[in-house]
Amino acid sequence: MATKKRNEAEPEAETHVSNGGSHEKKKKKKHKTRDKEQKSFVADGDDVTPPTVTIALPGSIIDNTQSFELATRLAGQIARAATIFRIDEVIIFDNQSESMVDSDVTPKDTSDENESGAAFLIRILKYLETPQYLRKALFQKHNSLRFVGLLPPLDAPHHLRKHEWGPYREGVTLMQQAPSSGSTLVDVGLSKNVVIDQALEPGTRVTVAMGTNRRLDDEPRSVVSSSKPREEGMYWGYKVRYAANISLALNGCPYKGGYDYLIGTSEHGDIVKSSELRLPSFRHLLIAFGGLAGLEECVEVDKNLKGKKPRDIFNTYLNICPHQGSRTIRTEEAIFICLQYFQEPIDRVLHA
Repeated sequence: MATKKRNEAEPEAETHVSNGGSHEKKKKKKHKTRDKEQKSFVADGDDVTPPTVTIALPGSIIDNTQSFELATRLAGQIARAATIFRIDEVIIFDNQSESMVDSDVTPKDTSDENESGAAFLIRILKYLETPQYLRKALFQKHNSLRFVGLLPPLDAPHHLRKHEWGPYREGVTLMQQAPSSGSTLVDVGLSKNVVIDQALEPGTRVTVAMGTNRRLDDEPRSVVSSSKPREEGMYWGYKVRYAANISLALNGCPYKGGYDYLIGTSEHGDIVKSSELRLPSFRHLLIAFGGLAGLEECVEVDKNLKGKKPRDIFNTYLNICPHQGSRTIRTEEAIFICLQYFQEPIDRVLHA
């Protein structure tokens, strides 16, 4: 990770004036059309899938920090923002110009002092999202994790304490012999391990349906999809995805049908009050933040988007904080500002 001095700040989060009114009229017409077409969210198959909100940001914001401790605190702020505002997916993208296959960042060298900003950020975000009682089993010791003890906990709904009971708990499969064949012991953070009704490899993270019976020895529990709690209205943490560039971030959606509404944030975006912003009905919303030189640079260096400008890519391009007192707004600050700004417009869609 680079240790060069931080530049003044991330200019992508600065905000100024709106572009011409004629463009805004065209956008409004486009939004009205989408409103008619997208009346409600649909399902994968026959099951109703709740709408999701994704944020995408560049890993390069880590490269400008002056120490591992400051980088860790920055990552912690992003994790807290994602949890507070119930974000479903966090994408960390690089600014690689060539088209590459989307994949996870999984550094092999556990002692690497020069881990890339994207790999560092992904590691911290995944670590913090994992319930505390599972971290030792799921994460090896790594130099990048040495300051995570300084960070405040996310205290998300799936981070249940030992004395708490919930309809679901996150767990990790164990190597210990299960009482019967075709079953597996799972540590779910309670005083006793539970048995699940299927055989799984040890070290696998699972979501276990706990039911109402608190006698842990009575019957085996079932493993469910990690999306099951969300389908019942609970927030169940965020997923983390890596993309080599912004085009792969926008096009590599893990949800069926892809992202159906894209929002870009920039100092060059349109100025609209939160109370006046009308979003169409959506299934999978994505909000993108730029790097040190803004979304414009991210788009410019991506050969998959050659000749395109941000306004050609995003359905809405917004300047969220036009009257700032500081010359610059840091990305981690911009995320909090933007997610608070979008609370009302998103709620209007979800409760329409």
